[in-house]
Amino acid sequence: MKTTVDISEALLREAKKLAAREGITLKALIERGLHRVIAETRQHPPFKLRRASFKGKGLSPDLQNASWEAVLDRAYEGRGS
Repeated sequence: MKTTVDISEALLREAKKLAAREGITLKALIERGLHRVIAETRQHPPFKLRRASFKGKGLSPDLQNASWEAVLDRAYEGRGS
């Protein structure tokens, strides 16, 4: 199947040099690279943060417009810091 890919000239030059050194076509080099990336992705799926929300109603009304420092102070209140 034919497709068009837009890559930087510098990357294309390097890819052509590598393909020539290895005695393969640019198409073969690109396919090899894509196969590797796909294989890596299958082995190591992207990290997904688990849902860690809790049942609540958000910030206390007195902290709705407070600074981040005020929120942190409240969070650590009574914890020795």
